[in-house]
Amino acid sequence: MLKQGDVAPEFTVQDSVGKTHRLSDYRGKNVVLWFYPKADTPGCTAEGCSFRDHKTQYEAKGTVILGISFDTPEENQAFSQKFGFNFPLLSDVDRKVGLAYGAADDASAANARRVGVVIGPDGRIKEWHAKVDARAFPQEALSRLQ
Repeated sequence: MLKQGDVAPEFTVQDSVGKTHRLSDYRGKNVVLWFYPKADTPGCTAEGCSFRDHKTQYEAKGTVILGISFDTPEENQAFSQKFGFNFPLLSDVDRKVGLAYGAADDASAANARRVGVVIGPDGRIKEWHAKVDARAFPQEALSRLQ
């Protein structure tokens, strides 16, 4: 299991419009990874819009938010349009992403759980949180970023 200080495993995923994102693309910035299972897609509660609403504050702290779901690309695109996300909302196209970060035993909603990871500009994990509170995590993570 990953822990504070570990080098964050590289991954490549595609967003809702098909753009490829690599973790290494954001070296030099803080990155918040927000893993959530399909059953907890942010539209069901408030956390998705909370990340969106805090986007400017995250950017001011040199931080990128990557939301990694276990939905299909089509469901992700529909969600993105419905809730007006303008930061990368990623679909886990490689189950090893979830495995590496401890977010899922498999890329299925039945075995997935919410995980929050903060990666520093050096590519190392600053914070790793399992079973995070979906409503509180966006503001909590923001308040701890320097």
